[in-house]
Amino acid sequence: MTLKDKVVIVTGSSKGIGREIAILLAENKAKVIVNYSNSKSKANEVVKTIIDNGGEAFAVKADVSIRKEVTNLFDKTIEHFGKVDVLINNAGTMKSKMLKDNTEEDFNNHFNVNVKGIFNTLQEAEKKLADNGNIINISSSTVKLMLPTYAIYSATKAAVEQMTRVFSKEIGRGISVNALAPGPTETELFLTGKTPEFIEKLSGMNAFNRLAKPIDIARVALFLASDESKWVSGQIIGANGAMV
Repeated sequence: MTLKDKVVIVTGSSKGIGREIAILLAENKAKVIVNYSNSKSKANEVVKTIIDNGGEAFAVKADVSIRKEVTNLFDKTIEHFGKVDVLINNAGTMKSKMLKDNTEEDFNNHFNVNVKGIFNTLQEAEKKLADNGNIINISSSTVKLMLPTYAIYSATKAAVEQMTRVFSKEIGRGISVNALAPGPTETELFLTGKTPEFIEKLSGMNAFNRLAKPIDIARVALFLASDESKWVSGQIIGANGAMV
C-alpha cells in the first residue's frame, strides 16, 4: 500500500504504537508529522529514523488537551507540507487503579487527554483535513473486557468509540473515520507497573498466547490510512488476536 504524497499527523508518536505507526507510514511514502507533548528527544529520534530511511518527517510539540496547541499543530503541518490528509489520534494516557482509588485529578487527566484531546483534533480536522482524507482514533479492547482497575481508562475509550461513530456521519467530504482498538501491546505505557504474572495472564487470553507488538497494530493503521480502506468508515476495528 502506498501513501505517496499523503501528509499524516500522528499524535503521541514519539514512542510506543504511535512511533511504530509513524515509521511504517513513512516507509510507505507518507510525509509524517511526529507529534509529542514532552518527549522531544524521542520525537527527534523518530524523525531521524524516518529521514535516514529516505522519508520525510518533522516534529511538532502539542498537548492535545490544549486547544490552541492543537490548532498550532495543524497550522504548522499545513505551513510545512501544504495540507493534512490523514489524522491518527494516538496520544493517550493510562493509569490502572481500582475505581475507588482514583482521584479527581486522575479522572480529569484521563478525560482531558483521551477524550478532550480527540475532541480538539476532530474539530480542527472538520475545517482543515483535506477532502477524501482518513481519520483513525486509537481506542482499546479494554472497552469490552471489563478488566478490574481499568474503569476510568475504558470509559474514556468508550467515549472515543462513540465520537468516532457519530463523527463519521457528520464530517462528509469523502472523509472516512474509524477507531482502531488494540489489545494488550508491548509498550512502555502498557507494561509500566504490571507484574510478570499479570502480563502472562493477559498474554494467555488471546488466540496466539502473546502480547501484540507495536508493528501488529501499525499494519492495521496503515490499511486504515490508505485509499484501499475507503469503504470502511464509522467502524471499530479490533486488533487483539481474538481476545474479544
